[in-house]
Amino acid sequence: MTDQKPEATKVASQVPHDSLLEAVAPRPRHNKRYAFACAMLASMTSILLGYDIGVMSGAALFIKDDLHVNDTQIEILLGILNLYSIVGSLAAGRTSDRIGRRYTIVFAAVIFFVGAIMMGLAPNYAFLMVGRFVAGVGVGYALVIAPVYPTELAPASSRGFLTSFPEVFINSGILLGYVSNFAFSKLPVNLGWRLMLGVGAVPSVFLVVGVLAMPESSRWLVMQGQLGLAKKVLAKTSDTPEEAGERLLDIKKVAGIPADCNDDVVAVQKQSHGEGVWKELFLRPTPSVRRVLISAIGIYFFQQASGIASVVLYSPRVFKKAGIHDKDALLGTTVAVGFTKTLFILVATFLLDRVGRRPLLLSSTGGMIVSLAGLGLGLTVVDRHPDGQLPWAVGLCIASILAYVASFSIGLGPITSVYSSEIFPLRLRAQGASVGVVVNRVTSGVITMTFISLYKAITIGGSFFLYAGIAAVAWVFFFTYLKETRGKTLEEMENLFGNKTEEKDGEVQMVSGAGGGSNGEA
Repeated sequence: MTDQKPEATKVASQVPHDSLLEAVAPRPRHNKRYAFACAMLASMTSILLGYDIGVMSGAALFIKDDLHVNDTQIEILLGILNLYSIVGSLAAGRTSDRIGRRYTIVFAAVIFFVGAIMMGLAPNYAFLMVGRFVAGVGVGYALVIAPVYPTELAPASSRGFLTSFPEVFINSGILLGYVSNFAFSKLPVNLGWRLMLGVGAVPSVFLVVGVLAMPESSRWLVMQGQLGLAKKVLAKTSDTPEEAGERLLDIKKVAGIPADCNDDVVAVQKQSHGEGVWKELFLRPTPSVRRVLISAIGIYFFQQASGIASVVLYSPRVFKKAGIHDKDALLGTTVAVGFTKTLFILVATFLLDRVGRRPLLLSSTGGMIVSLAGLGLGLTVVDRHPDGQLPWAVGLCIASILAYVASFSIGLGPITSVYSSEIFPLRLRAQGASVGVVVNRVTSGVITMTFISLYKAITIGGSFFLYAGIAAVAWVFFFTYLKETRGKTLEEMENLFGNKTEEKDGEVQMVSGAGGGSNGEA
């Protein structure tokens, strides 16, 4: 008698099933609109961070006058939110694995709402810092979950476009923050900055209402055994019925569910909700997981280390150093920065799936190197001629800042969240993304909390020459280490980064085991 394995041991790659395709309706045009709407709603979470960045750049001018704080306290006030957000970032992976992607977005919006109200009502610096902590936790949640949901929802053909939405809304939030600065700047000092910060609670309300109308991520549903609901989501978000069936097969394979299992609800081995994932990421990673982790950490680090936070948060101060002293002119010029960032991020969304990640990333970083060097030169010249009028140097500074934010927004800005959220295996995705966000926020916090001290030590021009050098190192890292992911499905990423499958006793097994089954604890 021959030894036969039970039918249930076959994994999803072996047995395609016709009924999977019957579950989907051929409405690709409608499906694209639906996926677009869901990705846009989820990505609106990022507007919370963007608004805070933009509004604090101008509000800091009024907070300093009203609360009588010094430059060091302003540095801490502006940069500390990045460190506070680490709390939310570290908790977001496990939270989203436990309660789902959708309700994690709602949770983030509620936390930020409370923080914004607290900041708007702050009677003193200490209470303002408490409000920054609460808002920072909400921002940390938002930064992790905003790119994860669209990544898991979108079909491969438009994933770059849809997953770049979080960066679009960060830039839109920055622009709204700048406009808020300009709009409330005429009010009494003690009222103006409080309204600037308190208005940040408004987007949270609309976000909560909108997100409740969204479906849950199909990949998260499959990991919970909710195949019936996952089929419906895939039917609405795939380009074709065939693609929906293939995506379901791929997800079932990763989840360890038999391909011929077509029940609406199936029993899956209890998920660990993150326990053991840290071992897979740090203690015993496979070569492919290690490469994915280094790629994600590297791109997140260099995105902030190249100085974008200093330019955006301290743009009024930088323009003042460049020779613009009128407060209205300073705030008006920062609106131009916000408009430029938003315009070029919109351009990037249409190029990601046409041009690819690597070409945009390399050209973007190259433009940043040149513009940072130009800004450093212009500021150095202005700094050495404090009493002289040098219109060409002032013009060079303004043009360099606009060129820098344009270069950043067309590549490194949006690609960071797109790339890092799509390369991790399913079971590691939420927690892996949270690691990248923590690195990103720590780097941003260090940059923003040291910028004033740095330019006092090595001059403001020297600061931007330093950022140009870091951007040059980033270009080399991107060129030599990052792989192109355009057009690949999420399940194909493991092969792209080195994982291979091998046949053994009629079963397909992942060599690394990363995300290879529901009980794949390391």
